[in-house]
Amino acid sequence: MSFFYGDERIAFERVKRPLAKGKVLIKVHPDCRVVVSAPEEADSEAVLAAVKKRRRWIYQQLREFRKQLEHTRPRQYISGESHYYLGKQYLLKVIEAPEQVQGVKLLRGKLEVSVRSKTPEKVKALLTEWYKLRAKEIFSKRLDAMLEQALWVTGRPPLRILTMKTQWGSCSPKGRITLNPHLVKAPRECIDYVILHELCHIAEHNHSERFYRLMNQVMPKWEKIKARLDGMAMVLVQ
Repeated sequence: MSFFYGDERIAFERVKRPLAKGKVLIKVHPDCRVVVSAPEEADSEAVLAAVKKRRRWIYQQLREFRKQLEHTRPRQYISGESHYYLGKQYLLKVIEAPEQVQGVKLLRGKLEVSVRSKTPEKVKALLTEWYKLRAKEIFSKRLDAMLEQALWVTGRPPLRILTMKTQWGSCSPKGRITLNPHLVKAPRECIDYVILHELCHIAEHNHSERFYRLMNQVMPKWEKIKARLDGMAMVLVQ
């Protein structure tokens, strides 16, 4: 669905809003997606009318996020850059050491990368591998911690680490949980939220009313945590 604001056509995605009667919720994401949550029984014309009432606000939000995207420079993988790990920023320090073993260390508030030859491609490859190893360790520990709350889960579900473009996590019909290694750059509460979200899918494999009721039981403030994670998405997945 879409509408016009001046000469600009703005498209939006409609999704079902659980636990709501007659209300339409509009959200503009940092990646400039416009998502409209509406009750299933609301007809398209009513939803479109509600969106049009907020079109000026939607346009202003899009304009702000577009400005931010323009200033989000691609990573160069050189000393002095800022990189995230568990919600904190660390300065990148690239050390050219032909005789040393290549690798990444977290030392005194810095991410130190030792390389035989300073090339952005090699620094990126070493950092990517380091994040994946850290993700495997951290996610495994947090899964064990979250399983103590997920009383409906019998046994430890299989865990896979996989880089995904548009998802932090997913749950297969057989209960295998897949998590994005970029998630290890986010604060611990955000990691816990994504893991609990996927564990809830083991009980309810869609975003039904029962699914959200379960989420509210195990993490009452999940919506605030999700908003925090969404707000960081652009810098975390760079």
